[in-house]
Amino acid sequence: MNVPRLGGPTLSLFRIVIGLLFTLHGLTSVFGLFGGNPMTGEAIALGTWPGWWAALIQLVCGTLVLAGLFTRPAALLASGSMAYAYFVVHQPDHVLPLRNGGELSALFCWSFLLVAALGPGSWALDNLLARRRDVRSVPAVPVAEPGSMVV
Repeated sequence: MNVPRLGGPTLSLFRIVIGLLFTLHGLTSVFGLFGGNPMTGEAIALGTWPGWWAALIQLVCGTLVLAGLFTRPAALLASGSMAYAYFVVHQPDHVLPLRNGGELSALFCWSFLLVAALGPGSWALDNLLARRRDVRSVPAVPVAEPGSMVV
């Protein structure tokens, strides 16, 4: 088994799954889909701090990470929002995530930090856009006319 050959696709699959799960949390809280917010069963009221803004970050960053577009900044913002959720919402109740209900925040925080550090993997829109940019930025090489001297 060639681990480096599988590294890019494996990281891509990890990013896709984490992005999808985060997006689903955002859809649940912003629009009330899939049974709504786990606490109330409804969408979070527009503009409510910090819940609605956190849900918006989940929706936008989760979608970007899922697609592999602006992956590193989106993953870094998502990681930071989950660190905030852990330390402000969960950690005051108890130090251990198992006791304070913060396991999901901690897992998302570290998962997104990993994606921000390692990048999107091989299957990402970021890579496709980078290749297109590289093709456009290659300067055209002048071709000499037959019989002319090139200095």
